Amino acid sequence: MSNPLLDPQVDATLQNVLLLIVPEAILVFTACVLFLYGTMRPSRRGSVLIALLGLVAANVALWMVPEPDRLISTVAPLIGDSLAFFVRQLSLFTGFVFVLISTKEGDDRHAPDYLACLLVAIAGVSLTGAANDLVTIFLSLEMISIPTYILLYLPRQEKSSQEAAVKYFLLSILSSGLLLFGFSYLYGVTGVTNLSAITKILPRLASSDLSILVLVASIMVIAGIGFRITAVPFHFYAPDVYQGGPTGMAAFLSFVPKIAGFILLLRIFALITGVFPNSNQVTILLWSLAAITMTFGNVLALLQDNLKRMLAYSSVAHSGYMLMGIAVAANPGVQASNTVLMHGSEAILFYLVAYGAMTVGVFAALMYLNTPERSVESIDDLAGLGQSNGPTAFMMAIFLFSLIGLPLTAGFAGKFLLFTSALAVPTTAPMHTLYVVLVVIAALNAAIAAYYYLRVLGVMFLRTPFNPPKPIHSAYPYTAMVFCAVITVLFGIYPWPLLELSKNALGIP
Repeated sequence: MSNPLLDPQVDATLQNVLLLIVPEAILVFTACVLFLYGTMRPSRRGSVLIALLGLVAANVALWMVPEPDRLISTVAPLIGDSLAFFVRQLSLFTGFVFVLISTKEGDDRHAPDYLACLLVAIAGVSLTGAANDLVTIFLSLEMISIPTYILLYLPRQEKSSQEAAVKYFLLSILSSGLLLFGFSYLYGVTGVTNLSAITKILPRLASSDLSILVLVASIMVIAGIGFRITAVPFHFYAPDVYQGGPTGMAAFLSFVPKIAGFILLLRIFALITGVFPNSNQVTILLWSLAAITMTFGNVLALLQDNLKRMLAYSSVAHSGYMLMGIAVAANPGVQASNTVLMHGSEAILFYLVAYGAMTVGVFAALMYLNTPERSVESIDDLAGLGQSNGPTAFMMAIFLFSLIGLPLTAGFAGKFLLFTSALAVPTTAPMHTLYVVLVVIAALNAAIAAYYYLRVLGVMFLRTPFNPPKPIHSAYPYTAMVFCAVITVLFGIYPWPLLELSKNALGIP
């Protein structure tokens, strides 16, 4: 009897997996170095330098890995396809931005630990993009969640930060439980944890009694991921955690978990709906989530005076827009039309980048304006910013216009792609008329959102400064803000490079 450990195919698969995790291994190693550095006489500048060097090394390692097609294996827990490369590159760029933003969080003593936890979370996002196994998916998500508990508490050990950390901790555990419950059903009906194998097995169960178990698994998995993307009704932690936690962590929660959540939905929606070729249960669920999430987020954002609470509900609303793309791609009739399917997925990837640039840019501006004596909390704190700090107000205006979805911004290009993907659903596909209704709902929501974003702009440029923020100049958050503004404008005026990257990630010719 041959030893499977000596099988050349198994050996090659193991080597490929080890090659794939080199960038994440570098990030975790850098985090360990930062933890050790924190036991000495740490400085914030030294910690930032170590973190940036680790990110540069991980990026170099990512580009030095062989071509993705050579590393694809249906039995491996990780897969090196083009989508994985896109997500890992996005996560590393996100890491750069958040290291720059985080330079004003906490003090010198806590800076190494803060940045170390941040790098571990970025490594978790990167691994999520390449995950090809239910166990790997769960471990990658926990690599994001566990450091987040520490990051919420570490910079500001105040009562509000403690409350935010506890709320996020308890609700994150609940979402992990829901996700594991769904995974257990998928494993129970298929007998495997590998996504590629599950995708092949599930369609055979379409006419069996086990299909009801797959439906339960679908609902549980969507619920578990819904917490991370702040989809209604799993969003309720967001306003309190954003308001009570540090500003840098509010920025982190507004974007980083969404990368992991939406990429996982892209990975598994075909897996889930493949077992329901003649049924719309999952599609109706995703359609309803999209419509309710965007409406609920925008309506409640209208009522907020606290900036971070407003941005929390704004984050909820933008999740609803991105769920439109998932609802399109999950339609059984659309799956038969590969072109529309790819356009829905392409729109999600484009909007993820656009949303990240404009939302993180707003938080970077708030971080820049914050001082030890005074932090920018309410909308009125920005009164007269156009007169007292013109460049920052100008970049804030760019981000807010993009969040509205005005032309020549990345937000407009992203919304246009999402809306047109829904309108392109074939008339022969189930629920065709409902997708037209969904686009109308989204357009009305964009109009509602314009009101509260324009309200902030009015306060900044039309009000007289009463007690304007006087920021202590910090090059790092300012650099992050400028970088986000450039991305927002560049991909608004010239979106084709990002469109090509999205197409390549999905294998669209």
